[in-house]
Amino acid sequence: MDRIWFGPAGTAESFAAMGYKKTTQIPEYLEKLGLNAFEYQCGRGVRVNPATAASLKKDCGEKGIRLSLHAPYYISLSSTEEEKRRGSVRYILESAAAARLLGADRVVVHTGSCAKLSRAEALELAKGTIQMAIKALEEAGLSDITLCPETMGKINQLGTLEEVLELCAMDDRLIPCIDWGHLNARTLGGMRAPEDFSEAFRLMDGKLGRDRLRVFHSHFSRIEYTEKGGEKRHLTFADRQYGPWFEPLAEEIVKYGCTPVIICESAGTQSEDAAAMRDIYRAAAGQKGEKHHEPHRSPAPKAAG
Repeated sequence: MDRIWFGPAGTAESFAAMGYKKTTQIPEYLEKLGLNAFEYQCGRGVRVNPATAASLKKDCGEKGIRLSLHAPYYISLSSTEEEKRRGSVRYILESAAAARLLGADRVVVHTGSCAKLSRAEALELAKGTIQMAIKALEEAGLSDITLCPETMGKINQLGTLEEVLELCAMDDRLIPCIDWGHLNARTLGGMRAPEDFSEAFRLMDGKLGRDRLRVFHSHFSRIEYTEKGGEKRHLTFADRQYGPWFEPLAEEIVKYGCTPVIICESAGTQSEDAAAMRDIYRAAAGQKGEKHHEPHRSPAPKAAG
């Protein structure tokens, strides 16, 4: 089996607890935990120090750690205001430029709200914004950065699995970010049984084809939800009341021979929970008689920092 990628969204509480203080120490921290992915957080704005970015790019490259970037949360592909949609394209461009500095190859993008629109109307607006963003990336020489529209957790948000797949079907360069916790929250616990995950993979395969299915981007965490709104707050794997569980997802990953990037968004324990998912996946791969890749280790790191 080819490489599969596990890592946290941002730094967990254990980062400081282990004595780390600087962003440039993230690669060393991840290597100690046996993780090989990291999602840089720009949710509240794209602020990336060029020197820090260069250090992360170098050290993550040497350690075989794959980087992605989360674009600002306030992006709204489906806004009824044209200026806001154009602003969202600018934020996507800023995110892609930052990703280039970091050596990241994927940018995760929120889809927006339906507001007072029908879901079909909101989806059409989002499609137009995505088209503008793809054109803008091409003109800026950033078309090698992959955009990953994300499934969303609140019921009134655009971003069901079907809607995200519809967006990604517009261009072969788009890869879905499947947030399984969001899907579970917006369906009020609808992602628990193995057949729920099997159906999701069937939909991805049918809409995007096997090649893109196999390299999907993913967020995973347990999320508390309410019946009226859907997503309420992120939890940790210690929570047993709310799902989803990773085991049925691991089985589907092995079944389809996928090599996704799995980013954990647990509340404070995202690194430890990412490692737990890695171990669950390895067990599933072993049961199928597959081989897994150990996280890459540089033969002899030349220097720190």
